[in-house]
Amino acid sequence: MPDSNSAAPVSLFRRLMAIIYDSFLIIGLCMLVAGTISIVNTFIMNGGNAITDEHPLYLLHQIIILSTIFITGLFFYIYFWSRGGQTLGMKTWMLLLISDDGSNIDRKQATIRSLSAVLSWSVFGLGFLWSLIDSKNRTWHDILSSSHLVQLEKK
Repeated sequence: MPDSNSAAPVSLFRRLMAIIYDSFLIIGLCMLVAGTISIVNTFIMNGGNAITDEHPLYLLHQIIILSTIFITGLFFYIYFWSRGGQTLGMKTWMLLLISDDGSNIDRKQATIRSLSAVLSWSVFGLGFLWSLIDSKNRTWHDILSSSHLVQLEKK
């Protein structure tokens, strides 16, 4: 486990590159999950016929699909962060997520971090841009979840 006090702060560029890598996995996963839910909904709500915007349950169908996509993205990060502190994108960019006390983060911290990362994005990325003015390069979700990223050394 790297020493959380001596590790160099992680740049915004590395954070964003890891997110871009992860987004390819998340998009594929969301397509699989949402596609499956959509097929099941189509049979349950409309007897196998397509649910178009004229269908009375169209809005409900869209809410279910969008909620599924959102939850899938959250679970992706919660799962990987609470089981080793790295997603595939983070491994590629040699980043590790640890608690501020230097230990692995738990599921509660991963959940807080995931939800607060949504907040960081939802205000035009200000939560991420905060890392440019923070002395430790922390984002809002780093601060709110009492965790942070460290740069791993090459082996």
